[in-house]
Amino acid sequence: MTKQDNLEVKRFAGVAAAGRVEDGMVVGLGTGSTANYAIQRIGERIRDEGISVVGVPTSYQSAFRARAAGIRVADLTDCPEIDLTIDGADQVDAAFNLIKGGGAAHTREKCVADASKRILIVVDGSKLAENLSVPVPVEVVPYASALVAQHVRALGGVPVLREGVKKDGPVITDNGNFVIDCAFGIIGDPAGLGTRLNTVPGVLTCGLFTEYQEKISVLIGEAGGCRILTRR
Repeated sequence: MTKQDNLEVKRFAGVAAAGRVEDGMVVGLGTGSTANYAIQRIGERIRDEGISVVGVPTSYQSAFRARAAGIRVADLTDCPEIDLTIDGADQVDAAFNLIKGGGAAHTREKCVADASKRILIVVDGSKLAENLSVPVPVEVVPYASALVAQHVRALGGVPVLREGVKKDGPVITDNGNFVIDCAFGIIGDPAGLGTRLNTVPGVLTCGLFTEYQEKISVLIGEAGGCRILTRR
């Protein structure tokens, strides 16, 4: 698939996801390129159809995009219950476990996921796998980054501090922390690994999402259209 084809697939998926938003909903707004297409389309529906939507962004980026699209923005203090969240993922396994955090927003994404009644994960087909295997992003307090890396090695992982693009030094999250990308190969027990990573001192959140399978549907963008997977 060419880069242009991939962008078109993401656009299909984002537009289709936005079509599932209903008047009066509180909607969690994920972070990333596919979520951006959904945000843009929700804004168009607000203008063209007159629907009322409140968006709860998962990052500064999604907040900026939402405001530019004309979506009323709130946070979890204002809206502790969310009707539907639209977000992406780095990888989705056969049991609907996720790896997220490619955009370094997984801590806020997990907070929004936890508050959501339903979660629509929007991906292209390359993100589907029988078992999770891509590196797991881990948000860490800078003071503890070396300690966390040591724990990751003890768990059999290879930790790499994420470096900035067009910025010297490490990526800084919206929460003011570092991200360590941790490669474990094929992950046989995502929930167990997530628990072990999340209990390391200095870890804020790891990118393994294993708690929300019953809430999740997966919308897969493909050439010419989309399809939906549900656990049912």
